[in-house]
Amino acid sequence: LTQAGKNLIQRCNQLRLLIDLSHLNEKGFWDAAKLSKAPLVATHSNALALCASSRNLSDDQLRAVRDSGGVVGLNFATGFLRDDGRWSTDTPLEFMLRHLDHLIKVAGENCVALGSDFDGARIPAAVGDAAGLPNLIGAMRKREYGEKLIAKISHENWLNVLERTWG
Repeated sequence: LTQAGKNLIQRCNQLRLLIDLSHLNEKGFWDAAKLSKAPLVATHSNALALCASSRNLSDDQLRAVRDSGGVVGLNFATGFLRDDGRWSTDTPLEFMLRHLDHLIKVAGENCVALGSDFDGARIPAAVGDAAGLPNLIGAMRKREYGEKLIAKISHENWLNVLERTWG
C-alpha cells in the first residue's frame, strides 16, 4: 500500500468502517492485515487452492482472516470458482460447494459467508441472481451442512463481523 493507502486503513479503523480486501493483490492484503485493527473481510473471494486466480485467497490469507475474527464471502463469479478459470454460466453448483468446503476447512465455519458478485459477473445458471439463492441453499442442505451452519453462512457471520467492526 502507498502511504495514502496506509493512512486510509488507519482512518477507516478510527471510524469503525469495514475494509473490503477482495480487490487487493496479495501484497496489499498483507499490508492491510498488518495495519488494520479491525476484523479482516474479503466480501467476495474464493480459495486459491481450488482456482488459481489472483482474486482468490491463499490458505495463509484465509487463516489470517480467521485469526482476526473476519469473514470471507463466497464469490459466485464462475471464473473465480472453476479450476479452468472459464467464464461460463454452465458451471454446476458443485464448484461453489467445493469452495465453501475449503473455506470452512481452512478459515472455519464462523468466518465464511455468501458474497455473491451480482454486479455483472457470470454466475452459475442454477443461481443466476438473488432469486436463485434458494437453489444454493438447497445444495448446501443436500451436502448436509445443517441448518445452523447454513444460517451462519447465509447471514449470521455477516451480522457478527459487522457488529465487531462497528462496535
